[in-house]
Amino acid sequence: MTRHFLRDDDLTQDEQLEILDLADRLKRERWATQPLAGPRTVAVVFDKSSTRTRVSFAVGIADLGGSPLIISTASSQLGGKETPSDTARVFERMVEAIVWRTYAQSGLEEMAAGTTVPVVNALSDDFHPCQLLADLQTIREHKGRLAGLTVTFLGDGACNMAQSYLLAGATAGMNVRIAAPADYAPAPAVVADATRIADSTGGSIEIFVDPQAAVAGADIVVTDTWVSMGKEAEKAERLATFGEYRVNEALMATANSDALFMHCLPADRGFEVTAPVIDGAQSVVWDEAENRLHAQKALLVWLLEKNGLVAA
Repeated sequence: MTRHFLRDDDLTQDEQLEILDLADRLKRERWATQPLAGPRTVAVVFDKSSTRTRVSFAVGIADLGGSPLIISTASSQLGGKETPSDTARVFERMVEAIVWRTYAQSGLEEMAAGTTVPVVNALSDDFHPCQLLADLQTIREHKGRLAGLTVTFLGDGACNMAQSYLLAGATAGMNVRIAAPADYAPAPAVVADATRIADSTGGSIEIFVDPQAAVAGADIVVTDTWVSMGKEAEKAERLATFGEYRVNEALMATANSDALFMHCLPADRGFEVTAPVIDGAQSVVWDEAENRLHAQKALLVWLLEKNGLVAA
């Protein structure tokens, strides 16, 4: 069966650690392995605009000896005349893997079901698992471990970052707290999956409405934009709703004194986070952004090896 990476819980705890260990190695030795030498091609498909995802995958595939084929769905048949599964059946005859930044998780699942090459979720409305690998790599770099740490996400609890933190954090054995207004809570099915995983890894899951209570004693404080792509029509309502979840210096002061601040970027300074926090000493957002490169390279190598597309 082909291994894909569509959700954070597609990996076990041991597999997650394997990828993070490889990411650390590839950060130290950037050109240590080139399984895509030839060059072999990876399709990188975008429904949404992108900076970090586009650059990190394009550079990472090239680092691995391959050729990144960047495709905009606006100029292709995908999502128009052709289904994801039909597109995947064409791609698999020409490329080694498919990376897709899209809207509906269901499209990724359909594409994965229709192909024998690995499909990677580069972002969907429900999950952002590649970002979480980079986040976990960053946390390990600064804290030396993952298991047992407390991470608090503030803002839209139903957004892809919050839901990926639930699954990836639980897999890592972390204590994951989500602080969000009641109407913006994570999907119950995702919370249930994360709770089940946490029960087996020694982590925990808590959902808060009160941001102060959620941040108290946290080791890592995370936020994301309040207005994700596709939610622009809700901007005024969201800005009014999420005000008390803004990460400012006072809120950070309730976390542990050595707590990290993280944001996947781009950030709206003055909205979900203030400039003194994101530009301050506790912020590791630039390490986090760089680690997209190393974590995604490790993920691609791991998937290619697991699927027998390159020698392990």
